[in-house]
Amino acid sequence: MPATTSTAPTPQAQPVPLPSVHVRVLLTWLAVFTALTVVQLAIGPYVAGFPMLLRTLVITGIVVPAVVYAMVPNLLKVRTAALRRLR
Repeated sequence: MPATTSTAPTPQAQPVPLPSVHVRVLLTWLAVFTALTVVQLAIGPYVAGFPMLLRTLVITGIVVPAVVYAMVPNLLKVRTAALRRLR
């Protein structure tokens, strides 16, 4: 006979509601501002002599993927964890 497991109900985590558009704007702005500042400080001296459009292309080519693929998803995870902790 197989071992039985406890059938006591376990409390399930309540789903955290999706953030409002205003919260998403705030988190995206925070990520973009931070990423632009860091990238400007890190590579600004190297691209200072580039024409403005090329400089903008290089900087946004670094910032946009970092924000979309890493920063905003991680900020949303932090938000979710904080809201769960408060509940």
